[in-house]
Amino acid sequence: MNKLWSSLCQHADMKPDEPAILRFQGPNSGALETVHTWRQLQHEVLALATALRADHVEALALHADNGPAWIVADLACDQAGITLLPLPRFFSPAQLQHALDVVPVDAILTDSPQLLQTLPSGASVKNAFTQVGALAGLEYLQSDDRQNAVSIRAHSVPAQTRKITFTSGSTGAPKGVCLSAETMTGVAGSILDATSSCAIERHLCVLPLATLLENIAGVHAPLRRGAQVVVASEEALGFNGNSGFSLPTFLDALSRCRPNSLILIPQLLEALVMSADAGWKLPDSLRFIAVGGATVSASLLERAWAHQLPVFEGYGLSECGSVVSLNSPEARRNGSLGKPLAHGHVEIVDGEIVVTGKVFLGYAGDKDSWRSTSIGHCPTGDLGYFDADGYLHFLGRRKNLLVSSFGRNISPEWVEAELGACAPIAQNYVFGDSRPYCVALIAARAAQIGDQQIEDCVTRVNANLPEYARIRRWHRLAAPFSRGTGVESDLLTSNGRPRRAQIEQQYREQIDALYVDSLHVEPPLSTAASTQP
Repeated sequence: MNKLWSSLCQHADMKPDEPAILRFQGPNSGALETVHTWRQLQHEVLALATALRADHVEALALHADNGPAWIVADLACDQAGITLLPLPRFFSPAQLQHALDVVPVDAILTDSPQLLQTLPSGASVKNAFTQVGALAGLEYLQSDDRQNAVSIRAHSVPAQTRKITFTSGSTGAPKGVCLSAETMTGVAGSILDATSSCAIERHLCVLPLATLLENIAGVHAPLRRGAQVVVASEEALGFNGNSGFSLPTFLDALSRCRPNSLILIPQLLEALVMSADAGWKLPDSLRFIAVGGATVSASLLERAWAHQLPVFEGYGLSECGSVVSLNSPEARRNGSLGKPLAHGHVEIVDGEIVVTGKVFLGYAGDKDSWRSTSIGHCPTGDLGYFDADGYLHFLGRRKNLLVSSFGRNISPEWVEAELGACAPIAQNYVFGDSRPYCVALIAARAAQIGDQQIEDCVTRVNANLPEYARIRRWHRLAAPFSRGTGVESDLLTSNGRPRRAQIEQQYREQIDALYVDSLHVEPPLSTAASTQP
């Protein structure tokens, strides 16, 4: 019996009628409702696992908003030994098609009955499923060609794979990271150990459950601990797709749900800190706020702690089962990524962070990347170092490293994180490879923010940077870039990471203009260019 299911059964025996899964309906309702007690959750998971086994499902795709049904489906696959393919709702139709082509599944559970009809015309999977009813409150679609799906998976998915998490990188086509139960169990156990002193009794899921970090650290770890898990739709938390984010709605959800723990991306942490700056009082229930997914500036973390926000930065990647290192109440150093967790060993090899231990089995559809066991060696592609006290620090992606014309190595993520901590700046992208100095494309948080406010931010940040990494000139973007949709021309990935080659290509003229006369005249410390792209 696996540890997650064993823990669930134990809690169902010890506190059968206490809440396990709660749902927040949003500001109009305002109430937290118990959807499943521990005993009910055990029964729901077992019933779905039994139904899927009876239908001979070996691989299942899950496409749904955050909700109790998502968790039940995830736990049922874990209990039944079924390979789960979570499909993020933020994926474009082309990305969804790509994932289903690489990993043909036997069935789909979805809260979008027209899911397949949204795929591009001519998609091979568009008419390959039949809707046969509902399971666990989700629409259930069966594959019309199970034999072919099984045959293709044998050549596209490594043995022992229990979850395939597709992550969008610098190109439009996402990569499917194949994980074993052993790796996910190890990571969840390490997270439990690192947060044991926090006495977490209620976790609020903020990130999409299809995100591996929220799945492992926000569902598996709390349920193993016996903590309540609170779920809410994107709308109930204030997320409105690509149209915007309602901070008051999010703050209201925190106040009403009163969680002990959260997982945030840096942008959400910044929003909380800005709210605290404006006088908002955080719920006194919060004991552990994990932040990751992108570089966080030390100054933002210091501002958070000044408001008594218990923020702990961590580091991880899907190929290592999500979390690799984490700051904790017993060992915290703002500006670092914390100390490595117990399930893996981390070392620095030629400046690169390398993880050895429980890692991924390979990429779906790429046999050359496969390994026969989840115990292995994983170069991350990230540059970093350990300080004298054993805290891990991030310097940037090896592939993004800039080398100035004076031979200095510069991580753009490092400079971008410092600029991004400035309230007037919504987005910024740093360039300077084979150039005499660094420049930046900067988008203001609001149209009424003037160039001088941005200039003041750049000046303050430059004062804390070595001369070779300072932003000498910058160009103001007309508006922030939108999250990508999976097409080749996207400037950001679907999870908001910059596609640097595309940005540099589209803004080549503006970037080149920032270097005019640079060989003949030493530029001023920082000079704004035209306010138009």
